[in-house]
Amino acid sequence: MGSRRGRPQQQYPPPAAAAEGPRPPQGGGRGAPPQQPRHDAAAGRGRGRAARGAGPSSAPAAGPLGRLAPELRQAMEETSPTQAEAAIPASSKAIRFPLRPGKGSAGTRCLVKANHFIAQLPDKDLHHYDVSITPEVTSRVVNRAVINELVSLHRAAYLGGRLPAYDGRKSLYTAGPLPFTSKEFQITLLDDDDGSGAQRRQRNFKVVIKFAARADLHRLGMFLAGRHAEAPQEALQVLDIVLRELPSARYAPFGRSFFSPDLGRRQPLGDGLESWRGFYQSIRPTQMGLSLNIDMSATAFIEPLPVIDYAAQLLRSDIHSRPLSDAERVKIKKALRGVKVEVTHRGNMRRKYRISGLTTQATRELTFPVDEGGTVKSVVQYFQETYGFAIQHTYLPCLQVGNQQRPNYLPMEVCKIVEGQRYSKRLNQNQIRALLDETCQYPRDRERDITQMVKHNAYQEDPYAKEFGIKISDCLASVDARILPAPRLKYNETGREKDCIPRVGQWNMMNKKMVNGGKVRSWMCVNFARNVPDKLARDFCHQLAQMCQDSGMDFALEPVLPPMSARPDQVERALKARYHEAMNILGPQRRELDLLIGILPDNNGSLYGDLKRVCEIDLGIVSQCCCTKQVFKLNKQIYANIALKINVKVGGRNTVLVDALSRRIPLVTDRPTIIFGADVTHPHPGEDSSPSIAAVVASQDWPEVTRYAGLVSAQAHRQELIEDLYKVRQDPQKGPVSSGMIRELLISFKKSTGEKPQRIIFYRDGVSEGQFYQVLLFELNAIRKACASLEANYQPQVTFIVVQKRHHTRLFAHNHNDKNSMDRSGNILPGTVVDTKICHPTEFDFYLCSHAGIKGTSRPAHYHVLWDENNFTADGLQTLTNNLCYTYARCTRSVSIVPPAYYAHLAAFRARFYMEPESSDSGSMASGPGGRGPTSGSSASRGTRAPGGAAVKPLPALKDNVKNVMFYC
Repeated sequence: MGSRRGRPQQQYPPPAAAAEGPRPPQGGGRGAPPQQPRHDAAAGRGRGRAARGAGPSSAPAAGPLGRLAPELRQAMEETSPTQAEAAIPASSKAIRFPLRPGKGSAGTRCLVKANHFIAQLPDKDLHHYDVSITPEVTSRVVNRAVINELVSLHRAAYLGGRLPAYDGRKSLYTAGPLPFTSKEFQITLLDDDDGSGAQRRQRNFKVVIKFAARADLHRLGMFLAGRHAEAPQEALQVLDIVLRELPSARYAPFGRSFFSPDLGRRQPLGDGLESWRGFYQSIRPTQMGLSLNIDMSATAFIEPLPVIDYAAQLLRSDIHSRPLSDAERVKIKKALRGVKVEVTHRGNMRRKYRISGLTTQATRELTFPVDEGGTVKSVVQYFQETYGFAIQHTYLPCLQVGNQQRPNYLPMEVCKIVEGQRYSKRLNQNQIRALLDETCQYPRDRERDITQMVKHNAYQEDPYAKEFGIKISDCLASVDARILPAPRLKYNETGREKDCIPRVGQWNMMNKKMVNGGKVRSWMCVNFARNVPDKLARDFCHQLAQMCQDSGMDFALEPVLPPMSARPDQVERALKARYHEAMNILGPQRRELDLLIGILPDNNGSLYGDLKRVCEIDLGIVSQCCCTKQVFKLNKQIYANIALKINVKVGGRNTVLVDALSRRIPLVTDRPTIIFGADVTHPHPGEDSSPSIAAVVASQDWPEVTRYAGLVSAQAHRQELIEDLYKVRQDPQKGPVSSGMIRELLISFKKSTGEKPQRIIFYRDGVSEGQFYQVLLFELNAIRKACASLEANYQPQVTFIVVQKRHHTRLFAHNHNDKNSMDRSGNILPGTVVDTKICHPTEFDFYLCSHAGIKGTSRPAHYHVLWDENNFTADGLQTLTNNLCYTYARCTRSVSIVPPAYYAHLAAFRARFYMEPESSDSGSMASGPGGRGPTSGSSASRGTRAPGGAAVKPLPALKDNVKNVMFYC
């Protein structure tokens, strides 16, 4: 990608000290003339909005750290990301998020309903007490049993009649003071009756309750009214604990959700799992006061089956009459480790055990010592003599319970899995599909179930809610919303339709040509699907090439070599051999292979990931994977969709916003602007040693902001802060050398456009509210340092926005009978934006449903602005974000989250194939890198250090002609 439109190439002057962070600008500025303050609610915040009382004349030092207390600034500059997370308090007062710059007015006004229920603030005097239970136990269930027994015995005599709320750990809360400041209690618990008739075991506990503090509800009221800047987290936590007390006793609690087999029909998920229905519940501060967010949910539980039946389901094979192979035994051992079982061979006595392992020997071969004299007895003999139980399946291994030093053996046939154990490991694709089918509800049905759940929970009768004076409405909140118009999209002048306005979030490529068609002069196809004959593969490739040509690409109709069939288990060998054959033809002509088309079986396992890894890491070519069902359909719509993906992989553009070309996008097209997207994906549950993968993408064209280059990096397990945004490494010859993903993408933007970005818009995906401060401080500082390393005093204005999809707010049409207010799926219309009532009391956030629903209930994306030096208006940022959602390259639909964040998510998932190609199965069957053009040199392998100091294995380097294009699409 060279310079565009003949613009002169600007150069980044060499920085004064590449290893240093941003310096305070001379004269109190940031290298740009100071802006006038806005005359609205945000006036006086200044451009950076770092301190809500600062006026525009209080020129801060460059970068956010210049605005912080010296101690915190030093801590952030000197610590690693892991240390930084510990260094920053969860409710840091050193920085303030931007205030809402007024409410938006663009679009058509409408009413929607939200699954938020108004909660009246209690007028009680809340007290916090520390709880100490000795001997200490880690189980919340046991802790709750101890406190429940204490309350049952001593509520009237010693607790002043109060009904306390308990968090299951160290904190207890009351509505008013207890009649003491500190008191000790002796509590005795009896073990559950196991049906043996024997005396139940007693456990004695010492409980000390000591006054800690009063929870300040006045500050909470001030915060909700917008007269206090920071949410009093403890007061919110108390109210949340109070409302969780009764559901925790009734249902199985996990996180903020509660599940029960009685809340809906159990559905089998396969391999010994079933789904339980439940609900999510969370108290939230909003513009309308406190609200209780209620949503339906479902999760996987282990079926309470006899262990042999569970193992048979897991292996999908009858094991009642045969021994297990080593691989089968290992699979069962992994699945059952940590699972609770109860014995069934002792009549009514159902003692419970937790499985620690599986024996390598069959039951008939197991013996154990019965006395100190060395006498041994077989397990089969012991069960026959002691319980009169004849073991039938002696060829199967035994379950091991207890510790490894003194394990107890239990034959599989005498054990049954205890009900109510949530499955926390990774689900396979069939199980995920079954669970999604179970949770997928039409909006009308979901709204009905939520309303019924609120009535079923009967909060007005909840003794804890009554005790604390909390009242919950049973009606969904009615919320003012607006429907933003769809943007006009530009297509090539050679097509019959030069532009279009999408209808209800959708359009098609009929009569249109890509605005910038890419070039594919040389390509080849490798067929890994045994059931696709060579002739069909040739016909498919020809039709696809013809569609690419018709859509506006410069695409050769004939491949360099005829399509070749290859075995799926020899993907690397086949790809490399065919590539070298092609290069033997192209090399003498000084040409490169532009594209590989791969035909894969529908259930391709690790094949997809293996192909992408070989193409992007080893060969440096773009690839487009097509599954068998696409080949057999020979459908023009399928060809058109695949052509869209191929075009952006080879450097083309499918469409751009008309407003971008005419320079009518505020704060984007007036000055060179780069838009970033960033995300971190974490390993699946159970993969305790795998690294997390960070990805950053950045726009490489301006003013179009449509084409995005991407970089990926491995980092410490479950580390959310992106560690490789900016780094300084020590070179033996050159000394300190600056590097990092932000720096590299800024350089790439400059090479592509000939301009330095004067604005940065940074969409950050996947950050929870509790991590807002840590992520902003660390990553904004990295952005500042990356900019300063390129040029002294180079500090473009930054807007930092968090994108959240993992929330439980749902929006419903106000009237389900009004077809004009819904799309075909019954969901709210695309472009629906909400910045009232259910949003933050004072900060700059909004919900945006930018897509049309397909199946189930649409989930709006939540955008929360954490830093804004560009002074966006509500309409400006909401419209920009909505319009960008129509530029997603892989389809002719608007998408649910802003494309740069979406692309970062795709890139991070793609990178997992490079490290563990067999374990990632969430890729697109139409994906690959693309494009040609000069780059800054080969991408270094990216890796960081784990918390213990051990180096994280770096990702293999992407080839140069891959990393600067949309290889992840």
